[in-house]
Amino acid sequence: MKFLLLVNLLIFPITALAHGPTPQKAKESIGINAPPDRVWQAVKQFDALADWHPDIKTSEGDGKHESGGVRTLIFQNGEQITDELDYYSEKDREYSYRLKSENVKALPVSSYSVDLQVTSDADGAASVVTIKSRFYRGDTGNSPPEQLSDEAAVKAMTDYFKSGLAGLKQKLEK
Repeated sequence: MKFLLLVNLLIFPITALAHGPTPQKAKESIGINAPPDRVWQAVKQFDALADWHPDIKTSEGDGKHESGGVRTLIFQNGEQITDELDYYSEKDREYSYRLKSENVKALPVSSYSVDLQVTSDADGAASVVTIKSRFYRGDTGNSPPEQLSDEAAVKAMTDYFKSGLAGLKQKLEK
């Protein structure tokens, strides 16, 4: 038995038992007392996030509402990231994008994909905005520092979504 254990350790080193990061998720929704078309008008400009997200100082892009459209975000702390649009549907009031250039000082993630959608509430007079994401922590090694861990990534993305949704609600319900 000891011989088999030794052989297995030599054939399959301990490092093979270590694993890298697993995908993490965040999802936030908010009800907004405004018609869905009005809410969509506020969020559909992919490159105008700074108009309603308080964490974003400036946002600029190429104005494209199709796969490949790009925006650059500068956070209030001066850090910058770039996102690329993957999907855009005016009809469904929805778009999806992904991180094109990471910056763990802006958000402690190494990659993400995000879906944003505006739907109507049960009576159709108000809106629900949902943002959901799948992402990996900022350090994809086996022993990340605390500030680049799964927990830090989930907290940062959740806080980022909550802040943005609160800013959107505040802007539209004035």
